[in-house]
Amino acid sequence: MPRLRDKYQNEVVKAMMEKFGYKNIMQVPKIEKIVINIGLGEAISNPKALDHAMDDLARITGQRPVVTRAKKSIAGFKVRAGMPIGVKVTLRGNRMYEFMDKLFNVALPRVRDFRGVSPHGFDGRGNFNLGIREQLIFPEIDYDKIDRLRGMNITFVTTAKTDEEGRELLRLLGMPFREQ
Repeated sequence: MPRLRDKYQNEVVKAMMEKFGYKNIMQVPKIEKIVINIGLGEAISNPKALDHAMDDLARITGQRPVVTRAKKSIAGFKVRAGMPIGVKVTLRGNRMYEFMDKLFNVALPRVRDFRGVSPHGFDGRGNFNLGIREQLIFPEIDYDKIDRLRGMNITFVTTAKTDEEGRELLRLLGMPFREQ
């Protein structure tokens, strides 16, 4: 589904060059990757939760997730270094554009009382973080087959230098930002 990729290469590049006054097409920011992360605090007491989360994330993204492990031991949370505490997927290329298209046009509009994505999720360097409370907004997830609701963090990593450039890039690609 190269529809979004074609849109980027044509309309988005032209609009970004016009708005920010880039002289070279290589100066125009682009999305490098999308990282989807599910943190599993319950994986400490319930090892099966990791398998369910991996299955859900694989269905949503079409790519096999990687298990993330604790870097440090934290006694208060009963976590030791090396324990599995989450799963993540890094999307690039066509899979990234397919996921973005599905997220913007199918999943986000299914959120109850959706008025747009908050434009305050930028990190100061043009990257955007978006939190989702439940995996049910994706059409691949069947309500009857999930063991519990899990949220996820979606990070859009861009080559933009500022938040303004990153916000404009995502807006032109179709991110439904909320009016401020």
